[in-house]
Amino acid sequence: MQTTAHEDRLGRLAAIATRAQTPHGGGRLVWHEWGAGRPAVLLHGGAGSWRHWARNIEPLAARRHVLVPDLPGLGESDMPPQGITLWGLAAIIAEGIAARLGPGTPYDLVGFSFGAITAGHIAARHGAGVESLTLLGAGALGLPREEVPLVSVRDRQGESRAAAHRENLRRLMIADPARIDAEALAIQAWNSDHARFRSRSITSPTSLRDALAEVQAPLSVIYGERDAIVVPHMADRLAFFRARGVEPLLIPGAGHWVAFEAAEAVNRALLPAP
Repeated sequence: MQTTAHEDRLGRLAAIATRAQTPHGGGRLVWHEWGAGRPAVLLHGGAGSWRHWARNIEPLAARRHVLVPDLPGLGESDMPPQGITLWGLAAIIAEGIAARLGPGTPYDLVGFSFGAITAGHIAARHGAGVESLTLLGAGALGLPREEVPLVSVRDRQGESRAAAHRENLRRLMIADPARIDAEALAIQAWNSDHARFRSRSITSPTSLRDALAEVQAPLSVIYGERDAIVVPHMADRLAFFRARGVEPLLIPGAGHWVAFEAAEAVNRALLPAP
């Protein structure tokens, strides 16, 4: 049977990855790793998995050691302990990073959406080794945002379920509906089917803002210009980060899942000059 391009990519990435596990609270954190060189740790968004970075992994791994955990209760990783806080979640991931790289090994930390919030907490309290912090689609800054209601997929099957995933991608993740392709749908469906932990249960409107007050690492920020959780309040985000000496990179035409929709631009931003 002939496979599609996205099946080729996702299958190839899974096949060539180094798969590892680190313990947490009686469970396990599952890691996928690629490449060699200066380490880069990528943290995916809520209800996600390593697949959120499907279009970034190979370009980055051509020059970097790329490590991507499935966050606790998402993807293949076990649920976190009951009553976990964001600081506790950050500690689990920081311990996993130290186990995979060795304590104090320098690395660049990149987070998308809920992963950005988590990355901020890691850099704030477990910053040994964090050489830089890059946030994509960051929320929880105590600034105005639009609520984005999503379509329930729980009781849908077949074409109805696929249509709901497409609609949710359109509403929240991808600005241009023409870019919602078979790969985006496959990633969304797999992530949704494997998501057991609700990231919103441990976040507050100021979770990232509070953590950033303790971050010492150099900070970079990337937004899609049409990010659904930010529009029409992008000016507030720009002012927030500019007041902290950071000029966010705005990628024209892209939405919240900017690393997928505008992968080439994001990859250029994440790769330092050779």
